[in-house]
Amino acid sequence: MKRIAILGSTGSIGTQALDVVRANPTRFQVELLSANSNADLLIAQARLFTPNVVVICDTSKTSLVKEALSDTDIKVYGGIESLTQLMGMDSIDLVLTALVGFAGLEPTLSAIRHRKPIALANKETLVVAGDLVTRLALEQRVPIYPVDSEHSAIFQCLAGEMHNPIEKIILTASGGPFRGRKRHDLESITREQALRHPNWSMGAKITIDSSTLMNKGLEMIEAKWLFELDPSQIEVVVHPQSIIHSIVQFRDGSMKAQMGLPDMKLPIQYAIAYPDRIDSDFPRFDFSRYPSLTFEAPDEETFRCLPLARRAMEQGGNVPCVMNAANEVAVAAFLADRIGYLQIGELIERVMDQVDFDGRAELEVYLESDRMARRIAEGLLPVADARV
Repeated sequence: MKRIAILGSTGSIGTQALDVVRANPTRFQVELLSANSNADLLIAQARLFTPNVVVICDTSKTSLVKEALSDTDIKVYGGIESLTQLMGMDSIDLVLTALVGFAGLEPTLSAIRHRKPIALANKETLVVAGDLVTRLALEQRVPIYPVDSEHSAIFQCLAGEMHNPIEKIILTASGGPFRGRKRHDLESITREQALRHPNWSMGAKITIDSSTLMNKGLEMIEAKWLFELDPSQIEVVVHPQSIIHSIVQFRDGSMKAQMGLPDMKLPIQYAIAYPDRIDSDFPRFDFSRYPSLTFEAPDEETFRCLPLARRAMEQGGNVPCVMNAANEVAVAAFLADRIGYLQIGELIERVMDQVDFDGRAELEVYLESDRMARRIAEGLLPVADARV
C-alpha cells in the first residue's frame, strides 16, 4: 500500500489520479489532498477518499471546508504555507505534484527536503528552478518520476538502456487547435476557440499553452533537467494524432518510441506505481483506426512561444523563470479577454527583454525574478489592452 499526497487534487491531473487510486484500492491510499480554491470538489473528494489531511490554499475558504468536514476525523488546513509544511508528514510515501504554475515550486522543494519521492506533473517547477530542484533531489537521493505524457514516454523508453547513451530526444506535439494557420489567421482567435484542444482534455491554462506551443517549450526545459540533456539534444516534431508520445534516439542510431491513446491516466499510473506496471482497463489502441501517423516541423514563425522557450532554455539562469511568470500573466489576461491571442507571445518577449539575467541557482533569485516579471507583465497589460 503506497500512501499518496495529491497536490492539486481538483484539477485535471488530480482528478484523473484519483480515478487511478479508486481503481486500485489495494495499492494506493490517499493521505493528503489539496486544492487552490475549489472547496466544493475538495470536500466531495475528502468524503470519498477519507485522507488524513486536506489543505485549501485559498484561506478565505478554510472555515467552509472545516465546517463541511467537521463530522469526520479529517484534519483541515489553509494556505500554501501549510501545504509546504505538511510535506514532512511521516505517513506520506509519495507526493504527486499537480499544482498549476509557479505555485508548485515551494511545496515540491519541501517534499524533496523531506525525502519524499516525487511524481511530477507540475512542469513549471523544473522550468523555473530546474538547477536547484535537480541538485536538491540528487543530494537527498529523491527520485522524480515524470507524469507529463511526453516525459513519461522518454522515461519508459530509457528502461534497460543505461549503457546506451542518448543522442537526442524528440518531443511530439499535437500542434493544437490552430495547426496549419498563419499569424494573420490568429488575430481574432477567441478564448473559446483556443480552449478546444483536438486530442487532450486538460485544464484551461495548459490548454492555452498547448495552442500557443508554449506547453511544448516548457516541456523542452523540463526534459533538459529530467534527463540531463544539452539543449541541442532536444527536438520538437508535430504529430497531430498524439499516438507516439515521444521518441529517444540513441548514439548507435536506434530509436525507441512509446505509443498509446491520448489518455493521461496511463502516465499517472506509471509514475505512482513505479517500478511496477499494473493492469488497467484503459481503452486499447487499434491500428486499423489509425492507418497513418504523420509528422511535420513546428511553425516557429507563427507560434513564437516555442522559440522564446528555446531561447530561455539556452540562456538558462533566471530566464526560464521570467518567461514562465510572463506566460502565466499573459495567459490569465487572455482568458479574461484583456489581451488578444497573438499578444500572449508579444507580452512574454517584452518581459524577457526587460528583466536582468541572474545565473545564481538560489530560491530567492527565482522568487524575486518571478515577482519582478509579474510586475512588469502586469504593467504592460494596459498597453496590450490598447492594441486589442
